[in-house]
Amino acid sequence: MNPVATLRRIAQHEDLNFLLTNRVPRIALTHAIGWWSRIRHPWVRDLSLAVWKAFSDLDLSEAKEQHFASLHDCFIRELRPGARPVDARPDVITSPSDGIVGACGRIETVNSEPQVFQAKGFPYRLAELLGESVHTRTLCQELEGGSYVTLRLTSSMYHRFHAPCDARLEHVTYISGDTWNVNPIALQRVERLFCRNERAVLHLRQADGARLLLVPVAAILVASMRLHALDVPLNLRYRGPNELPCDMDCSKGQELGWFEHGSTILVFAPPGHALAPGLATGQTIRMGQPLLVRNEARSSS
Repeated sequence: MNPVATLRRIAQHEDLNFLLTNRVPRIALTHAIGWWSRIRHPWVRDLSLAVWKAFSDLDLSEAKEQHFASLHDCFIRELRPGARPVDARPDVITSPSDGIVGACGRIETVNSEPQVFQAKGFPYRLAELLGESVHTRTLCQELEGGSYVTLRLTSSMYHRFHAPCDARLEHVTYISGDTWNVNPIALQRVERLFCRNERAVLHLRQADGARLLLVPVAAILVASMRLHALDVPLNLRYRGPNELPCDMDCSKGQELGWFEHGSTILVFAPPGHALAPGLATGQTIRMGQPLLVRNEARSSS
């Protein structure tokens, strides 16, 4: 009997998986793993990578570098040039990251409040996700009737995220929170999970003035995000302002930042955008592939 395969099967048991990843001191464990992953010692690195590979489908063949000083360096690895071709069509909004498509569809209005779903039967208010800030009411009004996509990054995936279109990053809202696991088991058990976890709201403005929001959501072991537009890490130790003005032009495919491990990115677009043809829950998508299209482009194709 293969002991690794046996351990994988045990870890995939829903009740046990939920217990191991959520009924633990999540924030303390996240701090501990963050410290451990940065240890630059070959024994620590090799042991950590061996355990990671045993429990995942980690593939480093596309990595720019093949040797890493620490586990953390492997987490945030860059890819070799050309590994992620970007769809250049101007009416296509591309995926900002690698991921598995989760809940997606239209931003509906219920009791005068725009809402979306984290999983079937588990809705949450868009305003709660975006934070009750001065921007929220205007954001919700602009996005009402638009489209959304949830992208879940597994631990072995490429963890950097990129601009899905030519745009200007004009504001970041940082919201501190918990570090619940964001795997499908937790999403089907914990109500409003994305609204509980640490997250950032990236306000992008397209060339025609249309809004586009990216919401990276942190999770257990992953409570840290870095953005090129900011000179500070957004993590559980961050105590700075929640509203962070930015003014950075970015071209489609340009790197915006990275997770310190893997998690979830939510994408929100206003009316005038629709899901790319063929996009469906459970589909694996890569950064640069079509995620959304403008309705005009879809109707003319």
